Amino acid sequence: DNTAAPSQIAAEYLPGLSAQLRFPVADKPAPLIVLVPGGGWSSADPTGLIPLARLLTDAGSTTALITYSTTGDGTTFPEGVDDVACAVRWSASQASSLGHTPTRVIVLGHSAGGHLAALVTFSGEEFGRECPDPPVDIDGLIGLAGIYDTGPFRAFMSPWMGISPTEHPETWHRADPLEWLRRGVDTPKGFRALLLHGDEDQSVPLAQTTALQQALNDAGIEAQSTVLPGLDHLEIFQAQNAGLFLGQIPNPHSGEKSVNLRAAKSVIDALEMLASKTR
Repeated sequence: DNTAAPSQIAAEYLPGLSAQLRFPVADKPAPLIVLVPGGGWSSADPTGLIPLARLLTDAGSTTALITYSTTGDGTTFPEGVDDVACAVRWSASQASSLGHTPTRVIVLGHSAGGHLAALVTFSGEEFGRECPDPPVDIDGLIGLAGIYDTGPFRAFMSPWMGISPTEHPETWHRADPLEWLRRGVDTPKGFRALLLHGDEDQSVPLAQTTALQQALNDAGIEAQSTVLPGLDHLEIFQAQNAGLFLGQIPNPHSGEKSVNLRAAKSVIDALEMLASKTR
């Protein structure tokens, strides 16, 4: 069979919920990065993450850019979390069937998407139990100005949660990534977390990233958090910012590799080595 494998596919991973998979040039096992957009739990438009997904694919990873149900669709917790869990499973299954068996599975999320990414990562098989695809181990988390401590965001999150935090504290705890870490989690051997936050972020306080870094340290999980100067809440996920931090990614305009102070050979190197390089 000389039929070439597709460079990308778009499909519904669950009815009404889309994902776009992009594959690196070589038809061989590759890291899988699932990108989860933000939107304040009321929307989940992945358009803004397309340039970052393309750069990560160019750097050698399979990427899956997903959407999920939100209050804008009339849904509440835990449906959106279940969706993200199913999207991760579906993406791994699809990549494997098309010759790109994931060498590692990494979930990347921005803002509310960072909350969902962390929640799925640290809760084992708690969410997505009805997913049609089998569970997979999540080997890494990339958080871009994510919300990890739900306490300060209770008023904002209440429509998505659909219940009162005082009347249903256990359900709110179930939606809190830090609570899962406090209770103890089993992450795969070699698990790494990489957390980025802009110091001009006026939407999600830097304290959110600091809190997750501390919780990961307390749990004995290797993590690196970096504050990127001059970046606000939306600039943090732009390809020229997050992408260039995550790896030496070719600059499409110059044809050369752009390097910043903490560049690593690829996003996987950044997670595995947590290496810093000088110019």
